[in-house]
Amino acid sequence: MSDSGQVERSMFQRVLLLVGSIGPLGHMPASGTVAVAVAGVPLAWLMRTQLTFWPYLIVTVVFTVFSIWLHDVGDRILGEKDSRKLVLDELSGFWFATLLMPPTWQMFAFAFFMERFIDIIKVPPANWIEDRVPGGAGVVLDDVVAGIYTLGLLLAIERFLPVWVWGG
Repeated sequence: MSDSGQVERSMFQRVLLLVGSIGPLGHMPASGTVAVAVAGVPLAWLMRTQLTFWPYLIVTVVFTVFSIWLHDVGDRILGEKDSRKLVLDELSGFWFATLLMPPTWQMFAFAFFMERFIDIIKVPPANWIEDRVPGGAGVVLDDVVAGIYTLGLLLAIERFLPVWVWGG
């Protein structure tokens, strides 16, 4: 600690926390929802319009593994478990939610609201993962579960209510 009572952090730690919080987004109220809205949705849209399935999946899985590591290290630096300041886990969940979706504004709107709701209420086994899986894996994988549930619901909507997806 410094004389002013603040924790001194290395440059690596400061950069890691800056990346994990996506700059100021992790410091805002409702930081997870803000991060998905401001960063997750545009990046998912860009990936869905520019990448085919396999590259999108690979980017999402690699990003998720990176997020697990970052949340593990970041939480130790901050001395917190599942710090609200670190928001990369939220992006991983949303990217899984949009994995197979056509990039329409309707599907992305459904994905955003559904994934956020499912993530917040912690549909099983997300609650179990969050409570029992240690470190960054527990932090990130509960969001991945929310994303996968959302993906299943979106696929059902696309199949059974196509007018919602394609308009008309």
